[in-house]
Amino acid sequence: MSLPPELVEIERRVSNWGRWGDDDQLGCGNLLTTETARRGAASVRSGRRIGLAVDLRADGIQVGQPARRYNPILTVTSLNERDQYAPGIWEGTDDVVFMSTCAGTHIDALCHVSYGGKLYNGYPTTAVTAQYGASVLGAERLPQIVTRGILLDVPRVHGVECLDQIDPGYAITEDDLDAAAELARVEVLPGDVVLVRTGMMRHYHRGDRMRYAVGTAHSLPGLSSGTVEWMHRHDVAGAFTDTYAYEAFPPTQADWSDCLAVHLLQIRDMGMLQGQNWDLEELAEACAEEGRGDVLLLAAPEPLVGASSTPIAPVAVL
Repeated sequence: MSLPPELVEIERRVSNWGRWGDDDQLGCGNLLTTETARRGAASVRSGRRIGLAVDLRADGIQVGQPARRYNPILTVTSLNERDQYAPGIWEGTDDVVFMSTCAGTHIDALCHVSYGGKLYNGYPTTAVTAQYGASVLGAERLPQIVTRGILLDVPRVHGVECLDQIDPGYAITEDDLDAAAELARVEVLPGDVVLVRTGMMRHYHRGDRMRYAVGTAHSLPGLSSGTVEWMHRHDVAGAFTDTYAYEAFPPTQADWSDCLAVHLLQIRDMGMLQGQNWDLEELAEACAEEGRGDVLLLAAPEPLVGASSTPIAPVAVL
């Protein structure tokens, strides 16, 4: 099975292979520069800080689809204990966590998805092994994100709480992104990061974990393959969403040959930063109150060597 011809044409137009050198492992992270950091800093007006990460917890976002994705399991390894070699009156507690690297709010490494036996920039999929993880394009290669974040609040454009009120599998279009940028009163520039809100996080906050993770009748709103060229045209460094799947489900092709096409085109072909389960609800309310959509975005990926994705705790500063 191969990509549908129309997606092959998109791949040819958006590919960044070789753009930053044949040995590049940073992809669109190269667009994060001192200039974009200063642009982000210039967005700070009130100094209000809003965290964009969900809590990491045993009853978190993961519901078993797909299999072998685990919510964090916290185990206390020492409880109010003393160390015989460290005198004093102190007592300490330590713990260990077992979790999937994509269990909660996360960013995908450029080794996360592939097709045709190739990862971003032509690296072979054999560079990822079960024993050692990724020898190239692992999470330790991801950049620290200090740039301007642009909230693209698509539900607010349509006057709804969540896009699944329009269609359970609502596919976000270029027109949606343009309208959301206009609502944010900003021009999206190279090196910006877009925060695409669908409203799906509201279901999670209301306790409906299944609806958040698998949608209604396995339909989920999200980005469509039609938005890939929009991201490339604007040269964004990354896009992060408040959804589990990132892109709209189900796929459009009967044989599912376009399954996860947005992932494939953005990560494998563009080398674009991408991630899911970002909590954009409080930020959306704050931006609506202030009539704006630009913020300073700060996010440092955990440098897990060889990992295909990694937890992240982003902060937006208004």
